[in-house]
Amino acid sequence: MKKVCTVMMSLLAVMMVTFSAAAADKYSINRNDLPQTAQEFLTKYFPKARVSMVKTDTHLLRPTDYDVKLVNGTKIEFNKKGQWTSVDCKTKEVPEGIILKPIRTYVKKNFPETFIVSIEKKTTYFEVELNDGVELKFDRLGGFKSMKMDD
Repeated sequence: MKKVCTVMMSLLAVMMVTFSAAAADKYSINRNDLPQTAQEFLTKYFPKARVSMVKTDTHLLRPTDYDVKLVNGTKIEFNKKGQWTSVDCKTKEVPEGIILKPIRTYVKKNFPETFIVSIEKKTTYFEVELNDGVELKFDRLGGFKSMKMDD
């Protein structure tokens, strides 16, 4: 019985910490709630876009990150330093300056009728999605690695 009580108390403590961490997330519509680097990114690549939401994700065991949604539907994620980690423009083209030149060149050469609508920066690679649903993977220098097509 004592073990069950200890386990239950431990579970309760974990739940309380989890809920308090989730409650620490902050929502706003103010660009100034972002790190300076993220603000500069938005000004450079989305100069006319209005912010509809900034969510500051505060995690217990991971660093803070930021989710930004623009009025036009574009979603951008930034790490704690304000560096972008993903840009999803839905059906619109991701601004050219965000994408490494080798990736842009590969897409233009091999998929001339398409454009990039989403890009995600992972630890060791980039993942891009084209407007026709094709997903491409590139190494950190922009070298092509693989392709996945919608079924």
